[in-house]
Amino acid sequence: MDARTLKQLIEQGLPGADVEVQGADGVHFEARVTSAAFAGQPTLARHRMVYATLGDRMGGEIHALALKTVTPEEAGNGGG
Repeated sequence: MDARTLKQLIEQGLPGADVEVQGADGVHFEARVTSAAFAGQPTLARHRMVYATLGDRMGGEIHALALKTVTPEEAGNGGG
């Protein structure tokens, strides 16, 4: 697993999302995901939406994923 592949998986699962992923060791990653789909959703629900795009890879190929999830409005206001 690499950051580019992880970014693509999240983008496929959350169409229209803006995704930034960092992680050089291949198992520990940090991602910032901006999506209108997060509007009105609490943080836990937002994280579950991202995890759902990764399926069984979480806990397997991806050992750890630190997430920051924001709506476009929150991103524009420095939120998240």
